[in-house]
Amino acid sequence: MASTAPRPADGPAAGPYPDGAAAPPGRRRLRIGIGGMSIESSTFCPHRTTYDDFRVTRGAELLDRYTWTAPDGDLAEHAEWVPLLHAVSLPGGPVERGTYDRLKGELIERLRRAGPLDGLVYDIHGAMSVVGLEDAEGDLTEAVREAIGPDTLISAAMDLHGNVSRRFAGRLDLITAHRLAPHEDAWETRERAARKLLERLVSGRGRPHLAWVQIPVLLPGERTSTRLEPAKSLYGRLAAVEAMDGVVDAAIWVGYPWADEPRCRAAVVVTGDDPVLAVEQARSLAREYWEVRRDFAFVGPTGGADECVAEAVASSARPFLISDSGDNPTAGGAGDLAYMLGRLLANEDLATGRATALHPGITDPAAVAECFAAGPGATVRLSVGGGISRGTADHAAPCELTGEVVALRRDDPVGGDLAAVRHGGVTAILVSRRKPFHTLADFGELDPRGYDLVVVKIGYLEPELYDLAADWRLALTPGGVDQDLARLGHRRLVRPLYPFDDEGFEVPHLEPMLL
Repeated sequence: MASTAPRPADGPAAGPYPDGAAAPPGRRRLRIGIGGMSIESSTFCPHRTTYDDFRVTRGAELLDRYTWTAPDGDLAEHAEWVPLLHAVSLPGGPVERGTYDRLKGELIERLRRAGPLDGLVYDIHGAMSVVGLEDAEGDLTEAVREAIGPDTLISAAMDLHGNVSRRFAGRLDLITAHRLAPHEDAWETRERAARKLLERLVSGRGRPHLAWVQIPVLLPGERTSTRLEPAKSLYGRLAAVEAMDGVVDAAIWVGYPWADEPRCRAAVVVTGDDPVLAVEQARSLAREYWEVRRDFAFVGPTGGADECVAEAVASSARPFLISDSGDNPTAGGAGDLAYMLGRLLANEDLATGRATALHPGITDPAAVAECFAAGPGATVRLSVGGGISRGTADHAAPCELTGEVVALRRDDPVGGDLAAVRHGGVTAILVSRRKPFHTLADFGELDPRGYDLVVVKIGYLEPELYDLAADWRLALTPGGVDQDLARLGHRRLVRPLYPFDDEGFEVPHLEPMLL
């Protein structure tokens, strides 16, 4: 899942040369390009990601994304950073083909115009789906490799919820991924990719070996959080493997379960100068992952929507948070489903105001416009939700909401115009553009600490929400990122694959391949 954590104020001070030494006298600075595309896309989501959904950075603005490119940083004397193009979008539905071709074309053109590069820091996610393609990162990386040439080293930084096909990994020289879910180490991962790249270039050791293996397991991030076992210990091994003499990096991907593509599954890559050791460690990590596959559990207590609402109302823990997990926009959900709003209004305690609930983030620009036209304090009668998803399923039907407009906010950087409407004890925050609510600041003047229940379109709770919750439930709601994978109807996955297949599943052949 996409990280919303801010980049750190500063990073490690160690230089890229052996033992942290300064650059040898007279050595030229290395020319290192930076670029990529980052989004995770649910093929079960009716939303389509367009060019306007991406934040595209170039030049100085691109370099400003990373602390380690600072002119006064410890890497400045060693590397000349060459900004290319980086495009990042809130997760959603598949990227329109024209949008992908436009961004890919500009990235490739900038690579060609950049002149000879020693290396490329390739900042991607790994779960991008594009209309008409079945391995978008594989397609993009083939084009990048062709443009940059066979001798320039490419170091990829990825989300652990990405997918790692052979086609994709075979075009890379180094590859690493987040080791925490939630992704509190997202910026550390990007810096590790940059520093590992410089280490290789300075030492002259060139391309290491990549021991790659896929694992026939595909689980959602909410069942593989590193806050809990077995992922906590499994990912906890990576630093020790990386520290072995002869190993450069070790990474595990859980894969992205909400795309119906053959590449979607878990994977391990161990990068190293010692091919035997790299294969040995990749095999060990893959086998452990397979052996503990049934031990992965949801990161919190789960239940159906009505069950979770009833438990929250009855509880004395305040605020009590509920994840509307099936429509989580930061996993690829449309963000327009009013299903949970309907379940809140159906609860008598909430409908009458004996208990209070705040439910932010339902995308409905038309309903927001009606609220602005009516003004603060007005009573509005709205048909909320389903603008993107309407007609796709019963759970995508709009919800009828009559209530008072209690807050209006224009020009939120992410959500556009926002309107809050209250009916009984239920306050819904409607947004004109898809917007996650992960921090207290996202809620604006409506402080979530003042409500009995807070229902958020999210999966596992991001750090501020996790700290806020006196108790919480993960509601197994329907939507484009449904946690009940069997309800989605995958047809193109390579089977057998756990948990879709379990009984009679033979032990897979988990022998890593050297790329």
